[in-house]
Amino acid sequence: MEKINMLIEKIWKMQFLNSIIIVILSIILYKTIIFFLEKSEEKNRFKLSTSKKRKTYLKLTKSIIRYVFIVITILIMLQINGVDVSSVLTGVGILGVIFGLAIQDWLKDIIRGSSILSDNYFAVGDIVKYKEIEGKVLIIGLKTTKIQELKTGNILSIANRNIEEIELVSNIIHIDIPMPYEVSLETAEKVIREINEAIKKNKNVEGCKYIGVNDLADSSIKYLIEVTCNPLYKLQVRRDCLRSILDQMAKNNISVPYTQIDIHEK
Repeated sequence: MEKINMLIEKIWKMQFLNSIIIVILSIILYKTIIFFLEKSEEKNRFKLSTSKKRKTYLKLTKSIIRYVFIVITILIMLQINGVDVSSVLTGVGILGVIFGLAIQDWLKDIIRGSSILSDNYFAVGDIVKYKEIEGKVLIIGLKTTKIQELKTGNILSIANRNIEEIELVSNIIHIDIPMPYEVSLETAEKVIREINEAIKKNKNVEGCKYIGVNDLADSSIKYLIEVTCNPLYKLQVRRDCLRSILDQMAKNNISVPYTQIDIHEK
């Protein structure tokens, strides 16, 4: 009996050792494949026209490879430790419907993660809006998309099944310039041309143009300008534009109008 126990213990140790070896080999092989993928990406990093899409495909490919290696490694370890993998796979087929209902949201995330690429919704590096949050896309995975909020720097994980709620942010900013009614149209447009030239000198501004009269408000005439910039810098560009507007209006002795209440006594 003692010899049988020793034999069982020896076999178990061998199986345990084999399992450890399989895990180590799997990790080495996984790291090697990822290494060559990243090297391939470095050779093409100067192709700006496809860099965002290549980064997105690379991150998704790495995510898929990781899941594949995990599944294959587990199956090999089960086989080594005496579990009939074929029967397990058959059992999975029988329980597929029940299991599918339990993980339907997970499956939706994976399908949506694939459609992000195939339908070109957005790519890594793009600026997107989710509900009231604007952020930069950091990672597109099989299940989630991670974005970094521009205002706070916080990292937000969004389930891929919610892709319909994500908007791609444009590179255009519309800004109203309020002018008092006392300022003539000719004078106002002359000042706006000066404002446009000042805005173009700001860092990260790609272009600025005057659109026209946008609104006849209670206390001012609002003139609309259109500024283009990298969406990543929209918040700072908007602040710089407002500063330029105030500066040029002050130089032309034009005050920013505000709502006033006139009281007349009889």
